[in-house]
Amino acid sequence: MAASDDTEASLTAVDFIQLQQYMEYSTLRVKDVIKEFQPRGRLAQHSFGECVDFSGFCLFLKTYLEVDDFPTDFCQRLFCYFQNVETDGSAKTKGSLPKGGGVFLRDVSCYFSVLEEGQPRDKLEFTFKLYDKDGNGLLDSSEVDRIITQMMRAADYLGWDVTELRPVLTDMMAAIDVDNSGTVTLEEWLKGGMNNVPLLVLLGLKVTTRDGQHNWRMKHFNRPTYCSVCLSMLLGLGKQGLCCTYCKYTVHSQCANKTSHPCARTFVRSKMDIGVSSTVFPSRCQVRMEAAIAAHEWIRADCNSNRCQVCSKKIRTLAGRSCVWCQEMRHDECVFSGLSSCDCGPFRDHILPPWAIYAVSKDEDSLLNVTPDGHNLQIVPVADTHPLLVFVNPKSGGKQGDRVLRKFQYLLNPRQVYNLSNGGPGPGLHFFRHLCDYRILVCGGDGTVGWLLDAIDKAELQVRPPVAVLPLGTGNDLARCLRWGGGYDGSDLKDILKEIEASELVPMDRWSIQVIPDDPRSAGDLAPFEIINNYFSVGVDASIAHRFHSMREKHPRRFSSRTKNKLWYFELATSETLSATCKKLKDYLTIECCGRRLDLSGMSLEAIAVLNIPSIHGGSNLWGESKKSEGVPAAEPGEAITDAEVLKAVSQDMSDRRVEVVGLEGVLEMGQIYTGLKSAGRRLAQTSQITIRTIKALPMQIDGEPWMQPPCTIHITHKNQANMLMASPTKPSGFFHLK
Repeated sequence: MAASDDTEASLTAVDFIQLQQYMEYSTLRVKDVIKEFQPRGRLAQHSFGECVDFSGFCLFLKTYLEVDDFPTDFCQRLFCYFQNVETDGSAKTKGSLPKGGGVFLRDVSCYFSVLEEGQPRDKLEFTFKLYDKDGNGLLDSSEVDRIITQMMRAADYLGWDVTELRPVLTDMMAAIDVDNSGTVTLEEWLKGGMNNVPLLVLLGLKVTTRDGQHNWRMKHFNRPTYCSVCLSMLLGLGKQGLCCTYCKYTVHSQCANKTSHPCARTFVRSKMDIGVSSTVFPSRCQVRMEAAIAAHEWIRADCNSNRCQVCSKKIRTLAGRSCVWCQEMRHDECVFSGLSSCDCGPFRDHILPPWAIYAVSKDEDSLLNVTPDGHNLQIVPVADTHPLLVFVNPKSGGKQGDRVLRKFQYLLNPRQVYNLSNGGPGPGLHFFRHLCDYRILVCGGDGTVGWLLDAIDKAELQVRPPVAVLPLGTGNDLARCLRWGGGYDGSDLKDILKEIEASELVPMDRWSIQVIPDDPRSAGDLAPFEIINNYFSVGVDASIAHRFHSMREKHPRRFSSRTKNKLWYFELATSETLSATCKKLKDYLTIECCGRRLDLSGMSLEAIAVLNIPSIHGGSNLWGESKKSEGVPAAEPGEAITDAEVLKAVSQDMSDRRVEVVGLEGVLEMGQIYTGLKSAGRRLAQTSQITIRTIKALPMQIDGEPWMQPPCTIHITHKNQANMLMASPTKPSGFFHLK
């Protein structure tokens, strides 16, 4: 299958973006899939020596990306691309290719491997072995040229200026050959590769940064920007450079290895550096800094004609410095004038400054907080502040999570910002365990919030810190109820920090749910959670959610945006209306509230919802507004309210240790409530305890996570209360929008 005149031999930017999206959902590694095509591998019959034909290439993609319906036209373009990859010119020989043409597995696997996330050393070693064709443990000049070519291809689609990158990679390859032997050993390759900043960033390698070491990423600038090393402007239409996530220090890619200016420190080396006397107070919670060294951390920056805080004159390009913590800007010559102490600026209440964190030895703490870079750290409380512990789920909201993570690492101390993909909430909660006055911000969906609340329960902290939410992705019912909105719209994160300062503490009920199957041997999915934070439901809404989740797991690419998700939900809801799989629901279950059985006779219900918060299905209030009525009797803890007239005046409160039970007649009623055509569902009860018994398999969901449950008995009881932060009432033009 040679490339024809009307077939593109190169990929478009859109193709490349689609390819990366496919890779994000794959759980396999390219080196493992390649083994299957080698002799005695499961797919060896599809390879021809070092090559595969078109059918073998399609099979490689489907296997590696775990996709059954990979688009044929996309596969064709990728195949033609790899057929036309220019290497050193000596590798492709007519006799080595299968009949009809083919592609080299080396080219394919190297290309994908540089796009994968992985350990830097493993990826570098894999690339070395892949291009050591003769397996002699050495790379000759032709093999090195092939590696450079493949990196250039990947860099081109990643948005790099390859005209600037080629000399960098060429110089790097020459420098790797330490003994000037003309060949590169594996040891030379690993040592040189691990120490070359542009190469590591290009490969997307996650390197553990040491304190004071920059955390580089490629960035494109839309305004004139200068390199802080050579002081020259970044050139090109897409001005491109390496920018430190932590301090915004910016350089050319070729200057990254030359910089001697360190990144901001994130902690001090010992207790002596913060002037703490831990014997003054008996409790760790009462320790306060007595003589902290609150020094500015000056980083060379383009101050963009801002005025100097000392002399009030404008700062010329690259003639000034900015403090990482307080954001104050000064001329180079004014840096050591004025106040020498740093107050951490407008976000002092949130920032955990480096002089509040110190390193300890193993002998000083039996519960060590060992960081990824090997330090044992402890925190000393800063008086009159509420340090913000930030947890970010980078997989929430598409690429939103990654961007939010980087922004908070700059606005705050990176030591207080945690990627939940790296060990979950445990390390962050352990690090803050001795503080008595701090807040938590969790960035993700409702599932991420529930994960964090469970971790707080298990951590057995001295205090339960209040939790704010930055909602990512779709749904976010809990965030809506707490006035944080239905989704982050990309606005300035400085605004959310201000909102957190002005927020109020609200206790939120949490409920234990116990699902006991009638037949323990019966086949069925396990309940996703043992705790309800938002809601539980059984019936038609859970059926739609279950079908949606099943389809999304099978075909994740079809659910890549909020708009697509809503269209799929609409289609599934329409088919559910026609099939009516949950019709006559009352015939298959019974509900007891505090021991009192609900009378469902005469009701045509297709769903039952148990509500802890006034939002479900991405913004619907099934309980609705209550009529104002004086003298509504307060129910005792062991009593349930089931009288229809009394329920009309009962309000919903996430802090009252009670849940609301609502019935829905079907999909149409759900749609009417969501769009505002109908005010609410049918109020059935308000109670502090529920038992549900079913006699057939029914779809159920907890906080948006559905499953199919065989006949069972379900007990729902109050567990505890979580401390949540509720934002101030928003104006129509506020930071977030509910829908």
